[in-house]
Amino acid sequence: MKKVLALALTATMLTALVGCGGSQPAETTAAAAAAETTAAAAAAETEAAAEGETEAAAEAGAEGDYTLKTAITSTDKITIRISEDASEIHPSHIALEKCFKAPLEEASGGNITVEIYPNSMLGSLTENVNSMQMGDLEMAYLNDSILSGFIPEFAVVGLPYLFTSVDAVHNAMAGDFGAELSQKIYDNLGIVNLGWCDVGFRNITNSKKEIKTPADLAGMKIRTMTNDLHVEYFSHLGAMPTPMAFNELYTALQQGTVDGQENPTAMIFNNNLYEVQKYMTVSEHVWTSTGLMIAKNFYEGLPQDYQDAIQEAADNTTRLQRDMITEQNSSLLTNIEEAGVQVTVLTDEEKKAFQDAASESVWKTAAEKYGQELIDKAAAYNK
Repeated sequence: MKKVLALALTATMLTALVGCGGSQPAETTAAAAAAETTAAAAAAETEAAAEGETEAAAEAGAEGDYTLKTAITSTDKITIRISEDASEIHPSHIALEKCFKAPLEEASGGNITVEIYPNSMLGSLTENVNSMQMGDLEMAYLNDSILSGFIPEFAVVGLPYLFTSVDAVHNAMAGDFGAELSQKIYDNLGIVNLGWCDVGFRNITNSKKEIKTPADLAGMKIRTMTNDLHVEYFSHLGAMPTPMAFNELYTALQQGTVDGQENPTAMIFNNNLYEVQKYMTVSEHVWTSTGLMIAKNFYEGLPQDYQDAIQEAADNTTRLQRDMITEQNSSLLTNIEEAGVQVTVLTDEEKKAFQDAASESVWKTAAEKYGQELIDKAAAYNK
């Protein structure tokens, strides 16, 4: 908002100067030029301040001592490349910088180099999985939706309204439910999960109208992740679900290829999706978890002290990331609203209509496909 106001002020001043027209004395022309320079400088300063506030907000909670306790004596020189689809101001990236990259490089005396590639610079998450299996990539953040394309049972994590609170999810992923999923990754993909991070509860945005009931979604093209349960759920709501890679989403929204999308608040803000959307509904319909993953062959081929240090750094990373994402998913709603998006928070009664739609459709499908036992194991943490 500050950026917009500053630019508007600049435009107004320039228009006023041009509007005077005609020949002017040298001192008047010089004054006009000075005014123009001053206005432009003020706009630039305001823009920089606004960007600084965004970065400062992202850094909130990131301060702390993340020095590793693990003693590293090995001197092997290695490079760990980490791929992520989040931006540089997202908690996932900040946590990697603070808790993983810096501590590992320091503790190893520079023998371990960590390179972080945000914004899908190394390809889509699906491509990252393939690269890790082929030995072309060491690490990546991989979410449950992407993993469901390789291991069908992972779709259960994204079952609409499976979890009712953040605490329930954390306990489930740290408990036997998360342990079972991590073992499946190891056995089926040859990838080690170093720890579960959060993306958070997903909310709906669109460019057409306010959404308060399932009927409001009728005929709306909504981008979803590549998860069959998500596609079935939004189809049941009357929408036209359109799976696509996240790195294609902003352009698709901008060009009207899709009308809306669903993502956690921090992803919506930190990836500027709100810029091309008019309405947001806090539906909290699906939880998304993301694991900090490392290629098994690479990891298990390292000296034991390197493995231990990497695991310790990962533990610190996941803790900070979860704390930051939980805070941002709450606080950034205000930022999105101030940017001009109409934000609607569903009441318990309004949310129940969406929950009922889930129980009538995808819950039955999930039980048939993946077994009621796995669903019950996750849902038990709501109690």
